[in-house]
Amino acid sequence: MKAQKSREPEECPDQQEDFHQMEVSEEDRSTALARSAEVRALDEEYFAVKDSIPTGLQMTEQFRKNRERVLRALGGSEENWADYKWHLKNRISDIETLGRILRLTEKERDRIISAGEQYRWGISPYYASLMDPADRRCPVRKQAVPSIRERLDDSEVRDPMIIKYNSPAPLISRLYPDRLIINVTNACAMFCRHCLRRKDIEFSDVTYPRRMLDKAIEYVRSNTEIRDVLLTGGDALTLSDSQIDYVLTQLDGIPHVEIKRLGSRMPCVLPQRITPGLCSVLSRHDPVYLNTQFNHPKEVTEEARKAVDMLTRAGVIVRDQTVLLKGVNNDKHVMKKLMQELLRIKVAPYYIFNCKKVEGIRHFRVPIAEGIEIIEHMRGYTSGMAIPTFIITAPQGRGKTPMYPQYLLQPGVHGKALIRTWGGHVLEYDDEMEEENDNP
Repeated sequence: MKAQKSREPEECPDQQEDFHQMEVSEEDRSTALARSAEVRALDEEYFAVKDSIPTGLQMTEQFRKNRERVLRALGGSEENWADYKWHLKNRISDIETLGRILRLTEKERDRIISAGEQYRWGISPYYASLMDPADRRCPVRKQAVPSIRERLDDSEVRDPMIIKYNSPAPLISRLYPDRLIINVTNACAMFCRHCLRRKDIEFSDVTYPRRMLDKAIEYVRSNTEIRDVLLTGGDALTLSDSQIDYVLTQLDGIPHVEIKRLGSRMPCVLPQRITPGLCSVLSRHDPVYLNTQFNHPKEVTEEARKAVDMLTRAGVIVRDQTVLLKGVNNDKHVMKKLMQELLRIKVAPYYIFNCKKVEGIRHFRVPIAEGIEIIEHMRGYTSGMAIPTFIITAPQGRGKTPMYPQYLLQPGVHGKALIRTWGGHVLEYDDEMEEENDNP
């Protein structure tokens, strides 16, 4: 068979015309280059510091050394490290074990013991391996190790959501018309020091009995406007695969329930919990969303990346709900780096929560204005996908309320509005609308 000669693609006249239209003059190119330099200069401060912000994806070797130290302290093996049940069983919750992992002064030991008498604490071995053993300012350590400030703070409200006024059935919290929460457990792999539900955690893990879960599910079944159910606690993924499968199966059997959500920090604090078995269960209950919480770039590790990849391959949509915490992430550069790192591992930034007014966590709280400033420094300075919504929780259990920077300076007057761009330019915007005419 005679080989055919390859033919050069013919240029289409229309394409030639488009190409010529793309050509720009030297003057226009010079203007474009100057504008590019201007845009880059707007974030010069971030470009100068971004490589100095510690990120988990760059600290793999350091975390490996930390893991070896944690395993020695707990008498564990590499095989144990891969088993999430081992981590849960060996959750660090006593000062002697913690002292074999971190360098603690006697004063620190006494203060941790004192704070622990009032509020429960516990750290997964994995999360302990992310902590700097010597630096008390470590943003991971601050989230996990009790502070004496918790015990000294008695000025805040104990229940910011007024749960008793928003629980129409056992285990239910309902604040919105079409969605609600089922609190399936009080257990967690790691008890965050900024937890808003710290009074519900108490000092022992509780998995609520089937009869209580069934009553909660029956409430959902009886209220046909409920289309979205969030399973949380505690941490929903502390339940066994079979328990998760049971609840999701029940919800699948309710025609008006359209989506199921799981609230879990496991991808961040114990990524080993994301197993092939769990992913197989979740893949059977599509659509499933998982809302997780990363609060610092150090938490975005290779293990976290692997866990999220397994979830997304199972069809689970993973979104992040960061909490704005003083001394952890209340820095515009750190927060931006965190959101960019999350996108790298396929976690979608969703919310930044202002730390709630709960007894024992006042030292973490940041002014609302500071949170708005952080959001403003992301808009335009990074991709829109990396920008979450800044949320405060309204008093008296009135739900999430978004806070935004002000870009509309003056509404349309005589068809002209005054706006402020992300880069600080104040411009007039044509906002004139065509009048309706019934007889065009």
